Amino acid sequence: MKTIVLLSISNIFMTVAWYGHLKYKSAPLISVVLVSWLIAFFEYCFQVPANRIGHASFSAAQLKTIQEVISLTIFGIFSVLYLKEAFTLKCAAGFSFIALGAYLIFQR
Repeated sequence: MKTIVLLSISNIFMTVAWYGHLKYKSAPLISVVLVSWLIAFFEYCFQVPANRIGHASFSAAQLKTIQEVISLTIFGIFSVLYLKEAFTLKCAAGFSFIALGAYLIFQR
């Protein structure tokens, strides 16, 4: 559970770092890059421990899969609430196929 919590926190930081600037298109690109880089530092502060702790229970492929599912979930919420973009049926279908792939990774 600790791994999932840490990965979730790290993904919140990374989503903001990668996509938060889209609301500020008039900001100079260098400023956006530097602020995003600073935010991403905090992502690493959670991501690295999550992977260290998680690797005791999960394979690297499973950790990456968990991270991707969390990332898509957080991104979906972020894009709707912060960027005010619609979550379409096509997005839901695409994310569902990715979730199916994640399910397959965890099958023995």
